[in-house]
Amino acid sequence: MQTTITVDPLTPTIGAEISGVDLEDVDDATLEDIRRALTEHGVVFFRDQDISVESQKTLGARFGELVVHPNDPGLEGHPEVMIIHADESSKRVAGEVWHSDVSCSETPPMGSILRLYIVPETGGDTLFANMYAAYEALSDRLKGFLDGLTAVHDGAPYYREVNRLIGRDDEGRAYPSAVHPVIRTHPVSGRRALFVNEMFTTRIVELATTESDAILRLLFAHVRRPEFHCRFQWRANSMAFWDNRCTQHHAVWDYWPATRSGYRVTIRGDRPH
Repeated sequence: MQTTITVDPLTPTIGAEISGVDLEDVDDATLEDIRRALTEHGVVFFRDQDISVESQKTLGARFGELVVHPNDPGLEGHPEVMIIHADESSKRVAGEVWHSDVSCSETPPMGSILRLYIVPETGGDTLFANMYAAYEALSDRLKGFLDGLTAVHDGAPYYREVNRLIGRDDEGRAYPSAVHPVIRTHPVSGRRALFVNEMFTTRIVELATTESDAILRLLFAHVRRPEFHCRFQWRANSMAFWDNRCTQHHAVWDYWPATRSGYRVTIRGDRPH
């Protein structure tokens, strides 16, 4: 049996570091403790987890079905494992815009689990934002206006730009696009969260283009308010597990030409409502 885990919040708003667990072999009771901590804090972090790719996949699969990324070929032999890598030759890095992973899917991911095994000496932090807090900070009048509106989340503009930068041919490929509520209700906590992001959300369906553009600019700027955030400083073999239904994240690329490498698995979610 594993020892009881310790959960230490990073900020009052979002994030907690969990200690006292070996993610190579997690018993059912500890898994439920991690699940509860994720629901409460939005994103949880672990240190000193030198685990195998197979163990990372097994851990993710205990929370739900693993999904293949729509634009990334994945690790050879492990299509569900996304390679996160940047070095001196990189022209871009994954996640350098505030986003919720693959929100352009009809069933956006429930969560993502990232382990970094090579990190720069300094820099390379990831910022996470609480979308419950972002929603709750809106005025009642704006909440009422947004309630019932839906927005298009389109993968094509972002993924095609990624492919252009790295020289990957995507001619003839189709990318997911979906319409989701601007304000979604979390299926576990029952809380309401803002669900638009700068990477994938292109327009609000019920508004004219100029109105949609203005409202989205306002909401994207709102998400960037620091009181909604925590900042995680990676060390080698750290892991982060975040809930895509109520958080966004932003990977800071301030470490070029240093190397930052890891693997991510992503867990299928449900249709937002």
